[in-house]
Amino acid sequence: MKQIVFICMVCCLFVSCKQTYQAETGSIFRTYYQVKYQSDISLLPKIQAELAAFDLSLNPFNPNSILAKVNRNEVVEVDRWFTVVFNRAMEISEQSNGRFDVTVAPLINLWGFGFEQYNEVTPEIIDSLKSFIGYRKVRLDDRHVIKDDPRIMLNFSAIAKGYACDVIAALLEREGVKNYLVEIGGEVVAKGKNARGACWQIGINEPEDEENYMQNTYKEIVRLCGKNGIATSGDYRNYYIKDGKRFAHTIDPITGYPVDHNLLSATIIAPDCMTADAFATAFMAMGMEEACRMANQIREIEYYLIYAKEDNSVGIMHSQGMTPKLFNRK
Repeated sequence: MKQIVFICMVCCLFVSCKQTYQAETGSIFRTYYQVKYQSDISLLPKIQAELAAFDLSLNPFNPNSILAKVNRNEVVEVDRWFTVVFNRAMEISEQSNGRFDVTVAPLINLWGFGFEQYNEVTPEIIDSLKSFIGYRKVRLDDRHVIKDDPRIMLNFSAIAKGYACDVIAALLEREGVKNYLVEIGGEVVAKGKNARGACWQIGINEPEDEENYMQNTYKEIVRLCGKNGIATSGDYRNYYIKDGKRFAHTIDPITGYPVDHNLLSATIIAPDCMTADAFATAFMAMGMEEACRMANQIREIEYYLIYAKEDNSVGIMHSQGMTPKLFNRK
């Protein structure tokens, strides 16, 4: 009888010491977020406060954000988050030969995918906008954004969501959390194990169009066991058709036009989600051949590319380092 009581006491002690997994959800940047983490208390108030502060820094849709004020040419000092994102964006712009460019905002707006809308697209308007687009035409000087042309506008949408994931991950680690997953609008940073004690599993969607996307089927499952950021960019859902022609949301800063190539989606794994987010967009702007050439020069990332073959079937190409992370469902 004493042995039974002792065993019960040990089991109760074990259960009481084991932390549970919290799951928080909400919205930011006109998209959703979810945070899963191992903790015996909810950190939702701190997560919400951090995201609210981040929103005031880098949300282009918030008229009170630092980014919105910069775009209106108001005199404003940028904060640490803005500085980190700006500097990393400039680095990736250099690495991608300008295919990733945060000054492309006017062109994104022109084609109907940004925070402002235009009624007409003509070659003349495109050429006019291109005259003041280019990442080398803007810089930071003592916490102030300096523009070569006041018409320059910045759009961090292709990097800020990833960085927001990193910011929340850093908050969780300051709170002593060792196992977590942070997702904002499909961008993810994960560390450690999930509630089942296994690696976190992230799905790479089939390149389905808007009509079929609710099926939410996966082309592949990626296992993240250490700490990694992962992001996917694709043009198979965010597009519109006008006069029988399809216009994708990824804009090539060099040509000024939406991309038109066979790369359907690019998934990038990197040490942080900000880097993964930006390179996923850069790859989509480049297209298949150029993206593969650049990927082989950047050791910090792994990639998984889905592309359309000439016979309309779907092809896959991925880095060697991606292989052990794939679940190989198919």
